[in-house]
Amino acid sequence: MALRPDEFHARALSAADTEARLPLSRMTGWDISPFEPEGLRVSPLRPPVLPEAPRHGEDPADCGSCRGRDEGIWRDEHWRLTRIKKVGVPLVLMLHPRDHHDLADLPDGLAAELGVLTAHIARHVQALPHIARAHVYRIGDGGAHLHVWFFARPEGQAQLYGSWLPVWDDLLPEYPEDIAAADASLVADALTASYGGHRPVPAPSSHT
Repeated sequence: MALRPDEFHARALSAADTEARLPLSRMTGWDISPFEPEGLRVSPLRPPVLPEAPRHGEDPADCGSCRGRDEGIWRDEHWRLTRIKKVGVPLVLMLHPRDHHDLADLPDGLAAELGVLTAHIARHVQALPHIARAHVYRIGDGGAHLHVWFFARPEGQAQLYGSWLPVWDDLLPEYPEDIAAADASLVADALTASYGGHRPVPAPSSHT
């Protein structure tokens, strides 16, 4: 059985200093870390807070992802793909089920589709010029509606390898919008050809 919240906190504190600060992690010593260990310090551990605050969209009636179920650069009957703007790496995409599901309650049929779709999207992201790898993340602490992240890791940037990539993304200057939009279109077109679905038709302008 997993440790209770108070037990977990007490165990963590046993490794901390008098200010409840843990030592720096091994990851901060990796050569891909965006930070030099000298001068860094860990934030003090805070005690557990129970019950946890609800995530955004716990109630489908208040879920932004549900409201945007027809938005994105690609969609089919069950899924939609969106592009995250104002990022530092070449491309960040997000896959959502169009209906309100989290990962743990995803029906088996949709779970199987998720696996196949993830492989297709990663394949098409990695096929873009000057992209070496597609990183795939699912976290789920902020939003109750399942969303899977795809980060395009730029070719040749060895310092951006691995688990620090989302932090580097936050530090890097904003990637050119026109290039990111064009690459997202290439992925959406390739996904339509390899998996199915379609590119949504933009709504007509009110000025035309």
